[in-house]
Amino acid sequence: MPFNLKIQSRWVSTLKRRHIRAALRMALACLILALSPLQARDGVEVGDTSAFAKLVPAAEVEATAAREYRQLIQDAYGKGVLKSSEQPQVIRLREIAKKLIEQSSMWNDRAKQWSWEVNLIESPQVNAFCMPGGKIAVYTGLVYKLGLSEDELAMVVGHEIAHALREHARQRMGKGMATEGVTRLGGAVIAGIFGLDPRITDYVAKQGAGLLSLKFSREDETDADLVGMELAARAGFDPRAGISLWKKMSVQNAQTPPQWLSTHPSSNNRVKDIEANLNKVMPLFEKAQHLERLEKYNIEPKN
Repeated sequence: MPFNLKIQSRWVSTLKRRHIRAALRMALACLILALSPLQARDGVEVGDTSAFAKLVPAAEVEATAAREYRQLIQDAYGKGVLKSSEQPQVIRLREIAKKLIEQSSMWNDRAKQWSWEVNLIESPQVNAFCMPGGKIAVYTGLVYKLGLSEDELAMVVGHEIAHALREHARQRMGKGMATEGVTRLGGAVIAGIFGLDPRITDYVAKQGAGLLSLKFSREDETDADLVGMELAARAGFDPRAGISLWKKMSVQNAQTPPQWLSTHPSSNNRVKDIEANLNKVMPLFEKAQHLERLEKYNIEPKN
């Protein structure tokens, strides 16, 4: 017995030493990381939106969005309100969107695999959206009633693309699952390891119709304003157009309720947020303009 106790004591001591050494290595690694200079990011700073989004499989949301979008486009075509690809307004819109999409992967790596679509629909609605997976629709009422310049239209489309890149729809669906208790999620699911639980699939299917008319929170709207402004600047569009855009929207929405009664920030607050972040994106715009000039005149950029 004493012999066994002696061995056990040595084993416990060895185990403790190992744990202490492991803890010291971990502490040292954390200290080095904390003292290391962080890589500065060019552009706007926004928070992480992934927490609730992880509760819903992205593939399910994007597949549902693709089906809804296909139905929307088919309905528009059947009613004769889908603008033809040869029309100048559509060509202009798609050229703007293409430049913005080229900048999208830095905000969401999966955007590289999305089957992007851009369509213009004849309608008096002052509206546009980008569904999960990169399905974009713009209504002519937005363009014509506001008389949007190219830069202003880029700010609108950039804002809508930002909603998709930041996965705000998926985030809100995840919040719905969490708050309504639609399904019980185990620790593995919370960690992001999903099986295609039929309860999740059913929930996504039921929420499908909401993807076309989903109202985002004020925080999501501000997030999309800033990310969209950065996308536009990187694509070579003047981010200051956001100010004139929201002044136009303010006139258009003169009868909107006070901000605290709405899911959207007031136009005045949006303008203030844009102005406060212009200094972060103007250098990106100027760089894009410079590179565009070099390309136009076939000049090699200097290292």
